[in-house]
Parts: sequence; structure tokens; C-alpha cells
Amino acid sequence: MTSENTDSVGSDWLALLSALSDHARVRLLRLLEEQELGVGELARSLAMPQSTVSRHLKLLYELGLLSKRTEGTASLYRMQISDAGLRSLWSNTTDRLGQEGEFRDDEIRLRQVLLERRSDSTSFFGRVGSDWQMIRRELFGFGFTEEALLGLLPGNWVVADLGCGSGDASERLAPVVDQVIAVDREPAMLDAARKRLSGFGNITFMEAGLDELPIESGLLDAAVLMLVLHHQEQPASIITEVQRTLKPGGRLVVVDMISHDRTDLVEAMGHIHLGFSEELLQAWAEQGGLTLRRFRRLHAPLSGRGPDLFAAMLSKSYD
Repeated sequence: MTSENTDSVGSDWLALLSALSDHARVRLLRLLEEQELGVGELARSLAMPQSTVSRHLKLLYELGLLSKRTEGTASLYRMQISDAGLRSLWSNTTDRLGQEGEFRDDEIRLRQVLLERRSDSTSFFGRVGSDWQMIRRELFGFGFTEEALLGLLPGNWVVADLGCGSGDASERLAPVVDQVIAVDREPAMLDAARKRLSGFGNITFMEAGLDELPIESGLLDAAVLMLVLHHQEQPASIITEVQRTLKPGGRLVVVDMISHDRTDLVEAMGHIHLGFSEELLQAWAEQGGLTLRRFRRLHAPLSGRGPDLFAAMLSKSYD
């Protein structure tokens, strides 16, 4: 082999090593090792702009690390590493990186993207129609599904939005129930909620901590704790206090973070707890006189960067 050829081979190898040194490209390759995907599907799975994904794909394809085929108007990619040495390097790289949080989030989003595929991948709503969600949102906007489903709630209910913040839950509940009681300990939050929800006449605002609610016993048909418990010193005592305010048969809905290891959130966001397990919530429910009826892990959002969430429903007995 001539010196010129040796230099060329060496340069090619260094270019491949450089490609694998980029964190974003490693994330992309991990998904394409598992599935054949289009650009839009990759962008949603990685929570990256489509232009960024396209730029990485172009480089990886030119380096021979990807195969590409066309289906309709879409280009579909799959990881393709034929060089034994490079495949060994890739295997060693993925072994060393393991299942760090960002890779785990990518895989969760990928599963959600794959669930949206129709079994007939050649149809409009199939794989190459994976941007249907975006098209639908352009036509009809956001939020109509949850608004329609909330209409299933009994219209005569009294519901408390506990730790209401700026009023997200209250805004959705007010059109479909008789009365909403919005409670928060922070005056600034309540002021923001009052301004935002000034058009509703059935929301009562209360400034109070959640451990001593200014709500009479047995008044509420339901209560909501939406991303609140991880900010509280004593979550178990709050669940007990909410139980006092519920009618027999009343329900408490808790939405919060699954147990995680994101300690950066403690300092950055003022979190006190690193999420909660189903077992812990079960123990708190029993301690507080409630029954945990349902605990469900929510789908990871395609654009979300935080820990996974759960939704739990607890109920008060009729005794």
C-alpha cells in the first residue's frame, strides 16, 4: 500500500472516530441500530430540530455508517456498519455509555413514535405520515382532546386545584364542573391565576398551605395535586389533610414525577423530593385513609426534558 493510500485510509478512520465522538450522533445511531426511521420520526424521538437531525444524517450517510432507502417521498435510514473494527468500537462505546438518562428518554420517546405508526406503513397515516400530529394541530390547534374528555366529569362536582400555581388545572376544570377551589400558598401565583382566569365566575381563590386547608370537611367531590408533592416537606400529611376535605367516595388525582436520580433539579427548580414510587404512594394512601385505585406511568412527551411522570387516583371509602 502506498503512502498516499495509507494516508487516505487513516483520514477515513479518523473521520469515523470523529463522527462517533459527537453525543448527538451517538444518540441518533443508537436509535437507528434498533429501528429504520425517517427524519421526522428521529427528530421527535430525539427532541431535536429536524434540520439538526438532517445535518447529522447527511454526515453519517456520507461516512457509510447508514443505509438509506426511499418509500414514497420519505427517506428511511438504518445504521449500517460493515467494518469489523468499527463495529467493535461501536459496541464498546455503547457498553461504556450504558443507559444514561438521555438515552433512556430517547428510547421512551421512540416507543411512543412507533406506537403512532399504523400497521400498514404505506398508508397516509402510517410511517411516512408520521407528521399527521403536526398537520392535525395546524388544522385544529392544541388541547381539544383533553377539553372534550373532561366533559365526562359530573357537572355538579366541587373540585379543588391544590397548589394551583398559575391555574392550568383550574382553567380546564372550570368549564365542566360546578365549582373550582384554587389553593396556593404563594400570593404571586394566586395573583397570576386570578388575572388568567378572570373570565370564570365559578373559581374561588384561597391563599393557604396544603397542610391546613381552609376547606370544610367532606365538601369536595375531587381534588387535584398537579406537580405539587415534590415541593412539599411532608407529602404524606398533605394526603391525609386532603382526605379530610373529600366526601365519601371522593377522589384525589396526583400527577408527579416517577422516582428518578436527577439531583440537578433540587437546586435548579427547588425540588425537595426526587419523585415517588407506586409503593410509597400506596403507603401514604393507607396512612391517610385513602385507597390507591390506579397508578399509571404517563407517556414521555416528545419535547420534554424532565423526568417521567405518573398519574394516580386515590379514593375515599363510603364508610
